[in-house]
Amino acid sequence: MTVPPTAATESAAPVPTVPRTVVITGASDGIGAAAAHRLAEQGHHLLIVGRSPDKTAAVARTTGAQPFVADFARLDDVRRLAGELSDAAGPAGIDVLANNAGGIFGDRTPTADGFEITLQVNHLAPFLLTNLLLPSLETNGGASVVTTSSRANRMAGRIDLAELGRPRRAPALAVYAEAKLANVLMTRSLHQRFHARGLSSVAFHPGMVRSNFALGSSSLMRMLYASPLAPLVTITSEESAEVLSWLVTGTPGRTWTSGRYYELRRPTGRVNPQADDLALADALWRRSAELVGLPDSP
Repeated sequence: MTVPPTAATESAAPVPTVPRTVVITGASDGIGAAAAHRLAEQGHHLLIVGRSPDKTAAVARTTGAQPFVADFARLDDVRRLAGELSDAAGPAGIDVLANNAGGIFGDRTPTADGFEITLQVNHLAPFLLTNLLLPSLETNGGASVVTTSSRANRMAGRIDLAELGRPRRAPALAVYAEAKLANVLMTRSLHQRFHARGLSSVAFHPGMVRSNFALGSSSLMRMLYASPLAPLVTITSEESAEVLSWLVTGTPGRTWTSGRYYELRRPTGRVNPQADDLALADALWRRSAELVGLPDSP
């Protein structure tokens, strides 16, 4: 991945912790829940989002976070959520949005919005949420958007914008790879469009996390995660949450570079070649905005 013009050398040196208002999606279990516990211990103000009311409330009770419930398979839920999060953050705004919700799904039934569910949950819903939260993110002039992608982005075929999100009979893993590439391209677009206004963005691969990920699909990834050998090639949610927390609490330009894709704590050029196509990133942004009913951002 080409380093953006504003790139700086990342530092592994400790950065003083300053309490921040942090939104974490996909926080009812797994990486999101583990990161919520780490960030709560550091004194951050957490707004956590999950699909399960009970599981999200349980994480909130043990972290002191404020819970919100939304199903990313319903874009109306995302629109409502954005208003609730903006109200909860108040005039001070949101310091970090961690777009962590995602998954791979075997269900071929279109969502209520008419889209393929894996693409919607992993890309269109966080794209919509990010755009709707931009006013709150831009309040303090130094906010960040951290997006959980995957090295599966390398396996994505050429993105067909005309077919983006359309239900089709493609293998679940192929759609997931496309969605994870879209995460990286959205990160590039956020940097290109908003970094000059103070907003930083980064995407990362969290590692192969030992969880129930992919168990609802029929993909090869399901076989791997369900295998007795899974503990030999996976890491725990707590280990992965260290990376998410590092990005959330870090300082762009010092800890990490805006517009980049990381694998764990390392920036990497091992990414799908399409990730370097800024014209594609811009076209994907415009097409995504059209699909979710947003005007194109400046």
